[in-house]
Amino acid sequence: MRHGGKIPNILLILTVFITASIFHTVSADHLDVPGTGEASGSEDRSNATLNTEREEMHLDVLKGRPSEKFPGYRYPQVPLDVENYPIGPDGLELEQVHIYVRHGERTPVGVRMNDPPASIPDHWMLCKMARRFQASVSSLLGVPIERIPHLKEGESGSEDVLQTKKIVERKDGSAAEGECLLGELTDLGRQSTYSFGRDLRRLYIDRLGFLPDTLSDKDSVYFRTTNMPRTIDSLLEIMHGLYPATKCQPDIVPPYFVRNGKDENLIGNTYACKRLEILQVGFATAAAQAFNPSLEPLDKKLSKYIDGNPIRVDGKPRASGIMDTASFKPIPCTNRVLMIRAALAHGIKVPPEFTDKSVVDVIDVSTQADFVDEHKTEEVRRLGMGRLLDEMTRKMQHKSEHAESDPLKILVHSTHDTAIAALCSTFDVYDERWPAFTASISFELFKKAPQFQSGFSQAILSRLGSPSPQHYVRMRYQNKNMILPMCAQDGDHLEGHPEFCTLEAFQARVKELTPEDWDAECLPSGKA
Repeated sequence: MRHGGKIPNILLILTVFITASIFHTVSADHLDVPGTGEASGSEDRSNATLNTEREEMHLDVLKGRPSEKFPGYRYPQVPLDVENYPIGPDGLELEQVHIYVRHGERTPVGVRMNDPPASIPDHWMLCKMARRFQASVSSLLGVPIERIPHLKEGESGSEDVLQTKKIVERKDGSAAEGECLLGELTDLGRQSTYSFGRDLRRLYIDRLGFLPDTLSDKDSVYFRTTNMPRTIDSLLEIMHGLYPATKCQPDIVPPYFVRNGKDENLIGNTYACKRLEILQVGFATAAAQAFNPSLEPLDKKLSKYIDGNPIRVDGKPRASGIMDTASFKPIPCTNRVLMIRAALAHGIKVPPEFTDKSVVDVIDVSTQADFVDEHKTEEVRRLGMGRLLDEMTRKMQHKSEHAESDPLKILVHSTHDTAIAALCSTFDVYDERWPAFTASISFELFKKAPQFQSGFSQAILSRLGSPSPQHYVRMRYQNKNMILPMCAQDGDHLEGHPEFCTLEAFQARVKELTPEDWDAECLPSGKA
């Protein structure tokens, strides 16, 4: 409360900004990183130490890799393949790339199967990195709120540095450094997302020369994430891999963007779209009725690991939760856990039945049935991914029309498995295998300069004005070019290269998927 226009001196206003300078280095037990106020030479040494630590970090993940016995079981991480990236045909020039990537490996979001005979750990000691934080703290004593200084870009202000670290405390009050929260990005997840960013650098900077070696224009890059710790942390790691501090001009601090829940479109937003939730619940209910009988033969093998309960699409826990799929399903279920694939990703032993391909395939088919079916419907596609795709094509259109004045070249979005699967399904290229950790989709915009004829024809064309260049869009998923059915007709793709959709054909399909009034279509009754 203010008295006579003054604030009592006992009032201490602490404005704490947890900066993007989260200490990525090794565990808090032996962390030695200079503060932000030190010279760039210290910063260089810090990053050198960071990269060395990452290279030397050894985590036993081999047990989770696919084997000869189970060739169909996907290991939960597929690195970006830089060496085998197919450069476009002659005459095509890359202008802009949009990337959507699932977060890295993380812990389950709930505790299950921790008792014998499964004995999966209930405490995951896999989070030793980034446990110390550096925060900017402004101590403003007795200053009226309207007089609190607002820093302008490039100003550092009179800030103190707060050193702190995060430790998970258990319900009995005990604590152990390095323990992960439920659903948290692990050290392995940090490593894989950092590696993804580094591979982006190797591809788009080192190999293609598409991006500059040193970032000097923050408007040439765009980073965005959902408002969830594991996607935020993943994006920070990717940003650091693509443009570490030593590869940014001193005055360049690239921002990352986060939207409020009601405005989020990086996932199918059932929080803000009641109609989408109703549709998904309906498909999930139908899938349970259709596929629960196919799961019954597995009860003798699996029930002993889940407290004697049968494994069902809508069971407790749900089959999808056990295998780590469909993590944003709107079905109310407090026992939803994401266990088996999270354990396999970290080399944690799981019951052998859950690596038996004949068992896994039955579970996968049943748990993805509702997702596959719902994303075959135009309404779910429109409400789920329509707005996101509309935003993407608008940026592509602007780039194609204003290439000289539009500096934006790469856009990286950190999101979830459901978004990756939904994007593939919306374009009819989903392989019905749940997206791996760090699974990524890229949409690349290419320009093809017009081909001029020689002699008399060229002279006539030059008098008529230079024709506009053609633009093409290529979608890639998990290191593969996607041939989109919507671009199959002659004239809708680059001749001889069906993976290159014309921008016009791509936009035409996205226009069909874009809601005219998303809020109105999201009412429970749907579009009138």
